[in-house]
Amino acid sequence: MSMTNPLLSRRDYPAFDLIKVEHIEPALKTILAENRAELQQIKGVTHPDDLAEVLSRFDRLNARLAEAWAPVSHLNAVMNSDSLRAAYNSCLPLISDYETELNQDADLFKLYQRLEAEQQTLGLTLAERQAVTNALRDFRLSGVDLQGSDRAQFGALKQRLNENTTLFAEHILDATDAWHLLIQSEERLDGLPSSVLAQAAQAAKHNQQDGFRFDLSAPSYLGVMTYAEDRALRQEVYLAFVTRASEIGPHGGQFDNTALMGNILKDRLALANLVGFERYSELSLATKMAKSPAEVTEFLKELAARSKPVAQRDFDEIAGFALEHLGLEQLEPWDIAFCAERLKQSRFELSEEEVQAYFPANQVIEGLFSITQQLFGIEVKAVTDMPVWHDDVTTYMILREGVPLARFYFDLYARPKKRGGAWMAECVNRRFDPEVGTILPVAFLTCNFSPPVEDQAALLRHSEVVTLFHEFGHGLHHMLTQVDCGAVSGINGVAWDAVELPSQFLENWCWDAEALRELSAHFETGAPMPTDLLDKMLAARNFQSGMQMVRQLEFALFDFRLHDAGTEDPEAIAAVLEAVRQEVAVVPVASFNRFQHGFSHIFGSVDGYAAGYYSYKWAEVLSADAFSKFEEEGVFNRQTGERFLNTILEQGGSQDALTLFSDFRGRLPKIDALLMHTGIAS
Repeated sequence: MSMTNPLLSRRDYPAFDLIKVEHIEPALKTILAENRAELQQIKGVTHPDDLAEVLSRFDRLNARLAEAWAPVSHLNAVMNSDSLRAAYNSCLPLISDYETELNQDADLFKLYQRLEAEQQTLGLTLAERQAVTNALRDFRLSGVDLQGSDRAQFGALKQRLNENTTLFAEHILDATDAWHLLIQSEERLDGLPSSVLAQAAQAAKHNQQDGFRFDLSAPSYLGVMTYAEDRALRQEVYLAFVTRASEIGPHGGQFDNTALMGNILKDRLALANLVGFERYSELSLATKMAKSPAEVTEFLKELAARSKPVAQRDFDEIAGFALEHLGLEQLEPWDIAFCAERLKQSRFELSEEEVQAYFPANQVIEGLFSITQQLFGIEVKAVTDMPVWHDDVTTYMILREGVPLARFYFDLYARPKKRGGAWMAECVNRRFDPEVGTILPVAFLTCNFSPPVEDQAALLRHSEVVTLFHEFGHGLHHMLTQVDCGAVSGINGVAWDAVELPSQFLENWCWDAEALRELSAHFETGAPMPTDLLDKMLAARNFQSGMQMVRQLEFALFDFRLHDAGTEDPEAIAAVLEAVRQEVAVVPVASFNRFQHGFSHIFGSVDGYAAGYYSYKWAEVLSADAFSKFEEEGVFNRQTGERFLNTILEQGGSQDALTLFSDFRGRLPKIDALLMHTGIAS
């Protein structure tokens, strides 16, 4: 294998301009062979001086694989193609086998036990001690004590879960890309804002069509559901969206996730049983802040009990408005967003389109960087030396007092063959390598906003501004870490139900009047947002917050009960969802709704959201309480920002999440701030 293969050489950031599909599998096999060879050397360590270097050597070994695989995995998510998908999927079993082999290596386990026993003599740092503790826990959770057929079964289950969760996500992507609606009759377009129509016209033009092309990407779908006066149009688009990847709907059976859900749940339960847990929920919580399934369930039920009366009032207001002003006697699911927007316009004299005109993407990004500079003393500078995978992508460097800290990519706009949603992903993780020095972190920050039309700037909904801040909060957690032990730097080693703390925390500046003045300027005139419009927007902050709260609680309870009960039959899965809806939901649900078939958070990946979706609300308690300290001391208080930087963002997973929170807040977290910020409690 020639070293011209860009996946094989250590770089500050990936050479996206050189990566080819044919590079992927050969490079991966080379890296795995090199890692296995080096692992044998590490396990042969006996001298105390060599023992002290085990963690940094193991970090290097893990980074070699992670830094090669990260760009491949990312491209598979944002530039999907048949050839890339085939190469990606061919590598999954190779990685799964390697990880299982590594995590079940009894000799390596003994080496880490020795590191734990001799940590004081070796002078391990606090971060290194935490890394050893986490590793020993993960060895046990990965079945290091399993023998014979049980060990083989564990590996087979891990491999099958990798394959099935990947296939689940592919089905959603393919089902989303398969559907579109071309409209040439302008009568059907009444109510749609000019920005939505311009996007639809541009999509049609790109596909050599005349008229307006709508699809199931978030900007297009939400545009129709929020503004289209044609009720039949809303119903048609809604039906296509909520039946994606299921046995019914426009492509019913073609990308069906029904069997995959059952298989994934069955294999997760078997995996948990193999390593000594009765339920998968218990295995999931072994790496989280929450101590037991009962604690999670009680937490969610308490929030639901506090929120549902408020949510019911929210819904009743929409229903009453729809009857009185729109003549709708029976609200259907495809009416909710439309009627809610009309009610919002009526009550606050506030239209989303009017607000959107003040959030051109370039102004929002500039404001985001300015706000984080004021809070944390960092400078974000655009750079042009990083190869990218698409013309939409922009690249940046973060500095503090002139010293480079990290780099990142922004890929902000929706397009075909790109996974929906928004996320931050690690590209390079911070670590100290004795041979080359400090390796600085690199992050992927991905969203799916409406792209620019012609020469006009992309205009963001305020909810998209919030999304951008959320993902940048994750990015700061990854990029501002000062921990040199890769296993616990950035978001590594952070309890999953605390990992959303920095992201949700940063969202608060999207609702601060002073911050909003930096974030907004009219896309044509550059004029600041008028005070009356700003006041209306802030007044509407908690509009339907009760409904939003119970919607998230519905997802969280469904996920947790599904994994707590060990349900795997498709009808039983649907029954769990229906029971949760009866308990917490206030909005009607169509009989054909197949939400579970598109719930990629828990079925479309192998990360911590399975029996972990509750983490969003758990961490929201932490983030609201953390922000309340800024409310007490000043939203732009530099000292408070520095303290958050020092105690949370820089520490990564080097200490227990609750300890770090308490270091910042000066006490344990309270739920009060969340309930007040969302308007659930006064």
